Amino acid sequence: MRTRLALGSGGVALALYGLLLLLSRQDPGQWLEVALWLAAGVVAHDVLLSGVVIGTCLLGSRLLPDPWRAPAAIALVVWGALSVVAVPVLAGGGVRADNPTLLDRPYVATWWVISAIVVLVVAATGFVRARRRHEEG
Repeated sequence: MRTRLALGSGGVALALYGLLLLLSRQDPGQWLEVALWLAAGVVAHDVLLSGVVIGTCLLGSRLLPDPWRAPAAIALVVWGALSVVAVPVLAGGGVRADNPTLLDRPYVATWWVISAIVVLVVAATGFVRARRRHEEG
């Protein structure tokens, strides 16, 4: 309980500090834009992202054997977060012809490699869990 209280207090303190910075460094005319941006983020997360994750997990719970469910759910969350963070560079946002040093890495290939690693970790974990369950059962 103390840990939760400490984490919650820290979160509230950081939120209040952010609010103080927002109110002291932004023009009052921008506050509405910030509020709309925050509301859009909540809607995008709660409606779109959470809905997709919950729906996919429900589908996986029906289709996957029991030892594979937890690793697949964890992988979905990890891969989903990785993909959401990578969207700007995967889409090529910020690339400019006059500055070839911007986004000069193979971001798409890197995303594919990391995605493959996530799949391999899920497969290895699923096989290990299935083998343990078979040996115990």
